[in-house]
Amino acid sequence: MPSPLPSPLRTPWADQVDPDAVLPEHPRPQLYRPRWRSLNGWWEYTGGAERYRGRILVPFPPESALSGVGRRDEVMWYRRTFEVPDGWRDGRVLLHFGAVDQRAAVWVNHQLVAEHEGGYTAFDADVTGVLRAGGEQELVVRAEDVGNRGTFPVGKQALRPGGILYTGASGIWQPVWLETVGPAYVAALDPVTDLAGFAVTPRVVGKGASSVDVVVRAGDTEVARASAPVGRRVRVDVPDPRPWSPDDPFRYDLTVRLLDADGRVLDEVASHVGLRTVSLVDDERGRPRIALNGRVTVLHGPLDQGYWPDGIYTAPTDEALRFDLERAKALGFNCVRKHVKVEPARWYDWAERIGLLVWQDMPSLPVLLDNPPGPQAPPVAEARRHFEAELLEMVARLRWCTAIVGWVPFNEGWGEYDTARIAGLVKAADPTRLVIADSGVNCCHSQPDSGAGDVYDDHTYVGPGRPEARDHRAVLDGEYGGLGLVVAGHVWPGEPMAYEMCASRAELTRRYVEVSAEVARLVPELGLSGAIYTQLTDVETEVNGLLTYDRRVLKVDPEAVADHNRAVITTPP
Repeated sequence: MPSPLPSPLRTPWADQVDPDAVLPEHPRPQLYRPRWRSLNGWWEYTGGAERYRGRILVPFPPESALSGVGRRDEVMWYRRTFEVPDGWRDGRVLLHFGAVDQRAAVWVNHQLVAEHEGGYTAFDADVTGVLRAGGEQELVVRAEDVGNRGTFPVGKQALRPGGILYTGASGIWQPVWLETVGPAYVAALDPVTDLAGFAVTPRVVGKGASSVDVVVRAGDTEVARASAPVGRRVRVDVPDPRPWSPDDPFRYDLTVRLLDADGRVLDEVASHVGLRTVSLVDDERGRPRIALNGRVTVLHGPLDQGYWPDGIYTAPTDEALRFDLERAKALGFNCVRKHVKVEPARWYDWAERIGLLVWQDMPSLPVLLDNPPGPQAPPVAEARRHFEAELLEMVARLRWCTAIVGWVPFNEGWGEYDTARIAGLVKAADPTRLVIADSGVNCCHSQPDSGAGDVYDDHTYVGPGRPEARDHRAVLDGEYGGLGLVVAGHVWPGEPMAYEMCASRAELTRRYVEVSAEVARLVPELGLSGAIYTQLTDVETEVNGLLTYDRRVLKVDPEAVADHNRAVITTPP
């Protein structure tokens, strides 16, 4: 049996990966049914058009050590067999993929059941009609990934990693799983919340459903219930509502039932919802500020890129996925910026449960960072088509997450085009959240400020910057910091880099405290609504993380850092 390969760095969780139970947790906590089965584990695998010669540990990308492959293939073929559990024959069987980079085609029992483009969004297929009456079923996946020389969003993935671009992650990189549903079932809920309750318009697939029943519980106590015909909005008012916030990340449990005309239950799913609002309000000096639940709130968090030395794009375990968020919270932050990557659904669920606000970036189109600063040529039509389709799909797929408070279509001008139009598309798709049209509009390859969106976002290293836009937008230091420290024995191969190097843990802590104190001073002076520190962990040769890339060493004094982070958040406006 194959095994994971050596890696230049290994996280503490690498040895906990069980090939017989890889990421065994339910992959979609926001829409849970008890009858499901993971298809993670060893699959047959080959690159190119050859017959299957090896195996791969799904869902780790083939470039990663944990996959057992350790190389990049532009064309990937995966194969495995599975059996449909007893008792599933009374319903329909859905096959789910969390993410496959960049193009995917899926066959079950030699029948094409799904094709998908884009490496950051989930997709599924109803495979009921192609299943054999019994015994083994064959599943084959073909994936194609041309990396950052193509026209798909890639974020920071690169065929030639170096500097602020990193090793790519091809093929299947999020969980694969099965579930069974009835002839009609709930495919999405997408709650829209306020401080009195919420509304859902369940998306129903199939026939025979007449009404939807929503039951709300706080712990074991039912607190509200509402119903509506299928296709209609269900409004639920919650008595004595308890808002969700980083200080009190309380969520109500939901049970959603789909009923036929005779009241029989066709489908039942478990979900959850947090009640919160995010908006802009004017402070006492008339400056636009970000408000959570109607109160001016300073958002302070780290840049979180979601890379792993042994799994690249895929965390070794759910505990590892949770660890980064828990560490950010313990360091006194109330926010994270998910930087040009989309995570598995469980990451967003942990952000909700732990109590961290999320700025969600759209992964960028490929960018030539060696070019001089300034706007670059707009992407070709095919790239624009891919970008917009995946951007809107990302928003639709993640709209359920209470923790997400803002969308970022562009970063530093990477692949930027039609900025105001794109910001408007995102706002129309989700008017309940804020939009940063271009994070770092003051630097790098950004086009001239369009004035679009809800937030003006400055990137200054080491900074912090002094964003002084004076219009309808709040102001944010979307990136600052970048203070580096090399920790021997915990460094990726290559020349370490940072925006400013420190010689010791004490010096790094001292400089962090100095920079953080300046951020706190800018909150009342400029009406600063938030700041994002670069970054939570080292990533490959970038050593400007608060943690080493393997997550084994915290490079700063946690008490000093947490005290100053909380001081930023609690600074009077």
